[in-house]
Amino acid sequence: MTSSPNIRLGTRGSKLAMWQSTWVKRALETLGCTVQLVQIKTEGDIATGSLSQIGGQGVFTKRLQIALQNNEVDLAVHSLKDLPTLDAEGLSIAAIPERETTFDAFVSNKFNTFADLPAGAVIGTGSVRRGAQLLHLRNNLKIADIRGNVDTRLRKLDDGDYDAIVLAAAGLTRLGWKDRIAETFVPDVLLPAVGQGALGLETRSDDGATNAAVGLLNHPDSFHAAMAERHMLRALFAGCLAPVGARTSMINGKLTLTGVVLSTDGQTRVEATASDSADQYAPLGQRVAKKLIASGADRLLDIPPT
Repeated sequence: MTSSPNIRLGTRGSKLAMWQSTWVKRALETLGCTVQLVQIKTEGDIATGSLSQIGGQGVFTKRLQIALQNNEVDLAVHSLKDLPTLDAEGLSIAAIPERETTFDAFVSNKFNTFADLPAGAVIGTGSVRRGAQLLHLRNNLKIADIRGNVDTRLRKLDDGDYDAIVLAAAGLTRLGWKDRIAETFVPDVLLPAVGQGALGLETRSDDGATNAAVGLLNHPDSFHAAMAERHMLRALFAGCLAPVGARTSMINGKLTLTGVVLSTDGQTRVEATASDSADQYAPLGQRVAKKLIASGADRLLDIPPT
């Protein structure tokens, strides 16, 4: 990096978003950058109702992207799983730092494990993907929508609105609430969301100074894995709210990607896996998507014919 730019970092104001953005701010400051946090409210922060009712994909990211495009900020930090797979005009993902755990967490004040839940128990989740997979594992449970930031969801659980909730272990870990996790679902059982546990650092594509600085925070293995997942989701014509899960593993530079698509009731499930060298993450994601479509994913996601 030839210079140390002044960077305006756009962030949501939630506890988790502020933790993530502050972490990026400090990392950039160690590289000599001057970083100013700029809080921006997104549609997802303002509106009520389920995510599908308030617009779904992009509700937590679009306003940040507009701020980037309008030169109000120079960098936006996203939870990558919330970021639409199609790049916004003039913007790109400059870096993905080392990924936190991708596991989903089972949180309950009454039960120690998912298996302990009695028939009819109410599980809160805001994710169609989680709901479909939980119903696939056990169709005798009730999946109930839950909205709000991590602390809000924990409070609703503590108020007795749900028997258990399921959310990303990464958020609980980052916020210091790892002790609330009763059990983690390994990715072989409950496939994570595309990009789960990863941060997406988005910039204007032509902002060379910011891109050079932010690029130093990139973790190649995390970038290749998460981008393979995103290319799979893009090729499925599916958004971040679709019942699609993914898991990746990296061994000696070889990247393996598994994707799963379910019906929303969890009764139908298709899965596909492929491997390739890490730098072939884009065609790898597309290949897994094609295998899923060949197995019937198009009927579950209403994919347009080619």
